[in-house]
Amino acid sequence: MKEYFTIESQEGERIDRYLAEELEDQSRSYIQKLIKEEHVLVNGKPVKANYRLLAGDNISLSLPEIKEPDIPPEKIPLDILYEDQDLLVVNKPKQMVVHPAPGHYTGTLVNALMYHCGSELSGINGVMRPGIVHRIDMDTTGSLVVCKTDAAHQCLSAQLKEHSIHRIYEAIVHGNLKEDSGTVNAPIGRHPTDRKKMSVHTKNGKPAITHYQVLQRFGNYTYIRCRLETGRTHQIRVHMASIGHPLLGDAVYGPKKCPFPQLQGQTLHARIIGFIHPSTGEYLEIEAPLPQYFVELLDKLMYNT
Repeated sequence: MKEYFTIESQEGERIDRYLAEELEDQSRSYIQKLIKEEHVLVNGKPVKANYRLLAGDNISLSLPEIKEPDIPPEKIPLDILYEDQDLLVVNKPKQMVVHPAPGHYTGTLVNALMYHCGSELSGINGVMRPGIVHRIDMDTTGSLVVCKTDAAHQCLSAQLKEHSIHRIYEAIVHGNLKEDSGTVNAPIGRHPTDRKKMSVHTKNGKPAITHYQVLQRFGNYTYIRCRLETGRTHQIRVHMASIGHPLLGDAVYGPKKCPFPQLQGQTLHARIIGFIHPSTGEYLEIEAPLPQYFVELLDKLMYNT
């Protein structure tokens, strides 16, 4: 697979770091390996990993074909919120990985979808991610749309690219937000030293906008609703942490020690997803009810307030 990039505002950045930012699924060490093996060319010529980019540089990257393992269908229960001949919307539970990856080749949402849908899944994203248009983190719950046909997949992907899909999340954050509503407009990119994390990255980050609204206050914690204008990796988690209000239970971007040890990861739920249906052309909006753990936590916070 070939990828092409033209340098505009990233002049002076190392090429290995730049490509690792652009290709979020690839590690910097793997990018360096590709550069060493001359799978990366700048203006038609091979370079070294420490090459500093110049404005106008044209980069071509050849990603070698990787033989992907067969993904077995698994009879895993699915909470299906909506389904028709084009797509389905599932309510993803906590601790479920969306698609297979190293260390998670079974028990994923894709394994469950392959059992439920059989061969009726879009093939655009390859055998590892059939039907998957977008994803949410393993510990994030809630609504996720899956496409059965390539035409539906292309339509939903276009809406994602145009930021026209309506996505509402609910979360509990540390601290008492001063204002009842607000917007975080801060670019997000790969963390400069910890490649497993994202961060507000003014130099090389991609535009990211999160609107938030306070639903309820509990003194040391605040229950909020977030509307995504963009969809960067870990966007809500990074944005709320950047303004001093990390998500409750998020040990990556918040306190390492959680005051509620029974929590498994961040308290974040994809409540609503709305989009133009690829066949009918009508707006469709699906809501995922709060998971039981979230409801119980809200009750506990209410009782202690």
